[in-house]
Amino acid sequence: MSAVPIGIPSTVPQGAPPVRHYLQFSDFSADEYSYLLQRAAFIKHKFKTFVRHHTLVDRTLAMIFEKASTRTRVSFEAGMYQMGGSVVHLTTGDSQLGRAEPIDDSAKVISRMVDIVMIRTFEQTKIERFAANSRVPVINGLTNEFHPCQILSDIFTFLEHRGANSEGKLDPAFLQGKTVAWVGDGNNMANTWLQAADILGFKVHVSTPGGYEVDQSVAGIRASHSYQVFADPMQACAGADLVTTDVWTSMGFEAENEARKAAFADWCVDAAMMRAAKPDALFMHCLPAHRGEEVQAEVIDGPQSVVWDEAENRMHVQKALMEYLLLGRIG
Repeated sequence: MSAVPIGIPSTVPQGAPPVRHYLQFSDFSADEYSYLLQRAAFIKHKFKTFVRHHTLVDRTLAMIFEKASTRTRVSFEAGMYQMGGSVVHLTTGDSQLGRAEPIDDSAKVISRMVDIVMIRTFEQTKIERFAANSRVPVINGLTNEFHPCQILSDIFTFLEHRGANSEGKLDPAFLQGKTVAWVGDGNNMANTWLQAADILGFKVHVSTPGGYEVDQSVAGIRASHSYQVFADPMQACAGADLVTTDVWTSMGFEAENEARKAAFADWCVDAAMMRAAKPDALFMHCLPAHRGEEVQAEVIDGPQSVVWDEAENRMHVQKALMEYLLLGRIG
């Protein structure tokens, strides 16, 4: 006679939303982003006014890091604790992920013990394989190809500074017709900005050195109405509502550092580029930043820079994201 498990459901509990993953920005619709952005503003207001928001009591987040990060770890870990949940922190040094055990098996085991998983890794295929074998939602904390949580934070920050309506609430419709200038590498950030523009109705001006262009097949953008490519970064910044960049050498590409410094010399965001943008344009950088390389100190430390709000807002949008993946829409 076989044993019958007691008190352990073999399927998702009734009433729970279906398992969804957040592996790239294009995983959600414009309507879902409208909800998430406004929910993040609500959650942030509670945080700032010292009001508890414990919607994820008894829920556990597993964080798996193949790429180290200060902001990703602190924002997810602090955010989960603030929502009443708990956190398990794993690296490839203290787990079997990427070593002897196949990713598929790791996913099957870990997802039976926690409620949600965040992974920061190299190839997008790794996180896709993990998600395909996970019983719980998986969030992309960064891959070589995409960085959706960062762009979600950047859009939230832009709306917070420029897109609040007369009642002080964020108005996602404000994004329609706006222009973001991307200056630098055609990397995971650039790929994700293009996806966001395609979904939310704004335009991205992209300027990269030759040989470092955005790979449209990776970004998955088939229509060109949401972006325009410029050889001259100054032209890309002309009339922009937001100017943004990233380090010239992302994690995993350190061997190319000297070659990249030479190639990107004319793609340093400086005061002249900001003057070419609209007078009220904002500057963003996902950090860490190298002053004097991809951005001049007078820009990142100047009055148009919102990098510190941008960094903090990772925590607030990720709280809204985790809540949505686990509980669906509230209210």
